Amino acid sequence: MAGFKGGMGGMGNMQSLMKQAQKMQEEMEEVSRKLDDWEIVGTAGGEAVVVYMNAKKIIDGIELDESVVDPEDVEMLEDLIMAAINDGYKKADEVYNQKMAPYAALKGLS
Repeated sequence: MAGFKGGMGGMGNMQSLMKQAQKMQEEMEEVSRKLDDWEIVGTAGGEAVVVYMNAKKIIDGIELDESVVDPEDVEMLEDLIMAAINDGYKKADEVYNQKMAPYAALKGLS
């Protein structure tokens, strides 16, 4: 059986791969926790509307400049709020994708 490369060497490689995958999983979970605390700020109307969220798009605050609070033009305020949220979402996507990119291969394994 010259040339046979089976045996314990294959098991060692598999264990090594499993350890690497487990380490990457732990690192990914740590990055995921950090994204919960990452502050993203979305703005609209020259910062007349500011939306605060984390990198997972959970909104935790909105600030409105009183100059945009016009009871005669509620639609404009609604549009500014949506624009600020969308600005924040875009920034959150960029951060999330950048930070989670190294772990994309693990998502295929789960």
